[in-house]
Amino acid sequence: MHLAAVARALPPHRYPQGEITAALARVLGGDAAARALVARLHRTSQVEARHLALPLDAYADLAGFGAANDAFIRVGTDLAAEALTRALDAAGLRPRDLDVILTATVTGVATPSLDARLVNRLGLRPDVRRVPLFGLGCVAGAAGLARLHDHLRGWPDHVGALVSVELCSLTFQRGDASGQHLVATSLFGDGAAAVVATGAPRPGAPRVVATRSRFYPDTERAMGWDVTSDGFRVVLAQDVPALVRERLGEDVRGFLGDHGLTPADISAWVCHPGGPKVLEAAQAALGVGEDALALSWRSLRALGNLSSASVLLVLEDTLRERPPPPGARGLLLAMGPGFCAELVLLAW
Repeated sequence: MHLAAVARALPPHRYPQGEITAALARVLGGDAAARALVARLHRTSQVEARHLALPLDAYADLAGFGAANDAFIRVGTDLAAEALTRALDAAGLRPRDLDVILTATVTGVATPSLDARLVNRLGLRPDVRRVPLFGLGCVAGAAGLARLHDHLRGWPDHVGALVSVELCSLTFQRGDASGQHLVATSLFGDGAAAVVATGAPRPGAPRVVATRSRFYPDTERAMGWDVTSDGFRVVLAQDVPALVRERLGEDVRGFLGDHGLTPADISAWVCHPGGPKVLEAAQAALGVGEDALALSWRSLRALGNLSSASVLLVLEDTLRERPPPPGARGLLLAMGPGFCAELVLLAW
């Protein structure tokens, strides 16, 4: 699989972290301890600003899960269409050139799914193959690329796309003052990303050499949702960085070793920016310094964690700003609910 283009679409509502912190403190009302915890968590997240699906003052008017999910479908479809259109334009392709489309999200539910809405919105062919992915969370950007690669290996004359849409702000739970929820309010932002790929080679485009999935047994409560009458309530265990530190390095070295490589042979690390502690754990596990993950750190500061879309935004930044020379190797990686990891080996 060759990566023809990557593009993003971000909501126009962008706020400094301090404004989001203040708004959340107002929601919490008179609980001084909770407000102090919010301020500390938002300050240590290293996130400087985030895009939100709605204007900041509109969240107070969202009456329950149904209203939030309606907003997800409306805004999410718009952002998905924008990101995919930009990626197709950059690749010099048309919507009707797509043979398969995968859509990834974990922050809203839509039936018909987002990909079906894109068929109508953009004019994709009626015979386009649609694969909606739900529940993979932060790992879905990498996993979606891997599954698209699987398809294009079998159908090398096809053109495919992966579209990730995550509107994390719409999952906010007013009644949840738990530490894990307050951590989530400090990190997660909103946006979309699209990748257009071909089975046929494209001049200058990196190709996917191989992929690997890793599932870590008995870690289901590390990350995910509890689905309640009020919507999605976050599950985010404190030991996620420890899981990354303990498990990721061995899996990466084993994967690379199967292709005659070591971490020292990797010129581009495209890592999901899960948060400062996760990125520090990834650096330790991979045996690299902060500079190797500089684009991931920058994405975290500028946008926050956009769940499955984030690693694709780091990929776009890598292709635009730091493309390795011909013959170089790169590794795209993300972790998510399960707990699990997905590895994608790239070659230029």
